[in-house]
Amino acid sequence: MQSGSGNDTLQVKTFGGFSLIWQGTPLIGGSRSGESQIGYLLQLLLHNRKGGVSREKVEELLFVERDIENIHHALRSVIYNAKRKLRQAGLPEVNYIEMRKGIVYWTDQIPVSEDAQCFEELYEAAEKETDSDRQLELYLEAIHLYKGEFLPTQAGIIWVAQEAKRYRGMFCSCMENVLPLLRLHQNFAVMEELGRYAVSIQPLADWETVLMEALVSQGRYREAQQLYDDTVEYYSQEQGLRPSKKLSDLLSRLGTRMLYQFATLDEIQKALAERPDEYKPGGYLCPYPVFQGIYRVIERLIERGGQSVYLMLCTVVDGKGNPMKDGAVLDDLSPRLEEAIQGSVRHSDVVCRYGKGQYLVLLINTTRENCKIIQKRINQHFIIGRQRIGIQYYVNSVVSTFDGEKF
Repeated sequence: MQSGSGNDTLQVKTFGGFSLIWQGTPLIGGSRSGESQIGYLLQLLLHNRKGGVSREKVEELLFVERDIENIHHALRSVIYNAKRKLRQAGLPEVNYIEMRKGIVYWTDQIPVSEDAQCFEELYEAAEKETDSDRQLELYLEAIHLYKGEFLPTQAGIIWVAQEAKRYRGMFCSCMENVLPLLRLHQNFAVMEELGRYAVSIQPLADWETVLMEALVSQGRYREAQQLYDDTVEYYSQEQGLRPSKKLSDLLSRLGTRMLYQFATLDEIQKALAERPDEYKPGGYLCPYPVFQGIYRVIERLIERGGQSVYLMLCTVVDGKGNPMKDGAVLDDLSPRLEEAIQGSVRHSDVVCRYGKGQYLVLLINTTRENCKIIQKRINQHFIIGRQRIGIQYYVNSVVSTFDGEKF
């Protein structure tokens, strides 16, 4: 595998950002690293050290959006400035960037250690390893080398996007292949650490299931339940998304494995009840999976008791009546819609954020006429002055679809 962590090796970081480090000192780095012609040039050459890059490709990357009369001269100018910058940073005075037969290369005289290349070599070595203990070590080392997307600030460049997708796939493969090994060794503490790590660098990629499995396997059921609630809240409230079917199914399946310690009925009932510090005025606000469970129970109750229940969908619309689906304005309006709904429905009604700018409300034991009254209340709370943005309402009666045995 590629080595080179000594002082005479140029350290290149491409995962989660771009930086160059020489003898412990950063040369290029920061939130805007690489957002210059010199940065683009070095990213391209350092990542393609073996075969180099054609001069035409380099010129296309650097100057595609600029009208330059002498593009070869412009490239020579960028290369000259890059060399000067590297020399001023303290690198040995060699010809850092060479051009041979129309191909631009990074010099062989300055050793390079690139995290992306090290990651790929570790991944390939792990794939070929036959000893399970050594394979586990290689996968874990590769996983921790992946710090995030490949060159994230350049995601709009085709070659970067292609490489980012390839490395992302390798990371997912590492995670999927290491889990059976951890289960085999019953090393759930490491599984927990990996789950937390994967969630931090790849949000919204369903890695919460790894963390959930680790917690459940260690008997930490209350933490697992809290993770479930927090995950659903994050997807639904913060991102305006519902958890994927895969995530919901896996979390629910793991949830069935949770066994609590022995308790009396009074203790269990106390734990089930809503605590005073959890109480909020208005309807019962809950995440989508909980809302779905309540809806299904109500379907069964209607089968027996014939209650009148309505499901209402509230959608934020623009001045032309079109649903608003994204944007900063909608991000600001969604919490206001939630407050308007909460201030308009009864304590026994159930409220859920379905997506960005959309809320579901279960109106219990009411009439269609009362639904219209509630809509007027919501409008009064939500619409300010001559505001053109409004709310579109759809209301359906909840009808039992339960075909099981009738009692």
